[in-house]
Amino acid sequence: MSRAFRNRPSALAAMAMLGLAGASGAKAQAPAGDFAVPTQGVYIGAGGAFNITRFGTQNVYALGLSDVYQNGVRVSSGSAAGPARVPLGSEAGFAPAAQIGYFQNFPESRWLWGVKASYSYLGTSASTPNALLPQAGAFTDARTGASTPFLGNAVVRSFEQKAEHQITLTPFIGHAHQRGFLYLGGGPTLTRLSTQMNGLVGFADINGNRSEISGPPQNFSSAGWVWGAMFIAGVTYFIDRDWFLDVTYTASTTQRQTGQYFSSFTNAGGPGGTVTTGSLIGNSSSAPLVSQGAMLTLNRRF
Repeated sequence: MSRAFRNRPSALAAMAMLGLAGASGAKAQAPAGDFAVPTQGVYIGAGGAFNITRFGTQNVYALGLSDVYQNGVRVSSGSAAGPARVPLGSEAGFAPAAQIGYFQNFPESRWLWGVKASYSYLGTSASTPNALLPQAGAFTDARTGASTPFLGNAVVRSFEQKAEHQITLTPFIGHAHQRGFLYLGGGPTLTRLSTQMNGLVGFADINGNRSEISGPPQNFSSAGWVWGAMFIAGVTYFIDRDWFLDVTYTASTTQRQTGQYFSSFTNAGGPGGTVTTGSLIGNSSSAPLVSQGAMLTLNRRF
């Protein structure tokens, strides 16, 4: 056997090892060449969201104080109060949305972390027509001091709650793939809610007669920002290294929104030429606002 022939298997083995090493090196570097998702970036985006908002039940307390005058002389005084629960429904709708965020891969890993802030104009509302606020009370005759109990109610032509603006801040963690990344996160929200009671009139049933006590209908409103929390689950798709789509599922809840109400009234249309003056006082506390939705935005990385 010649020396060349004897060395031939060793040469072939060496070439095979070099070939495998080259193939392995090429395979190891392939993802870096094909991987479209940048390792970090600041981004802004805009788009829209579809939300389903559940408003729950409002807890309301109403108090009415009144004095009745005849020919300028007070002839009686009274009060009536009571709690009420006003159920509100749910509403679905589309809303504009915008966001700004940052993401960054962990060193030598496709796992990443990030944080984003978003704004959405929810623009959802729910209302109950002709809501009744039951009350019980008594009036006292100024001349005799006799007290007479009675029942009554305040009628609200339209009781409405609105969810207007919502701002969120959500840290997230995700895992990158060739054309995007999946992520989960959660954080605080700030939502502006408002409550309107339109066309409220107080009535009383006295000695079997139904009387309008507070006169012309009155409107009451309250509004404020409430804290809450949000969970998000999302997926991104990079069109190129700087532009990407972001689809996010959101679920959020808020604290209760409370309101205080006060108004004076004069009702000159009482029986026998009487004039009734007084005050309408109350408060409301909403149920936590629960919202679910999906948001789609087109984003630019910088």
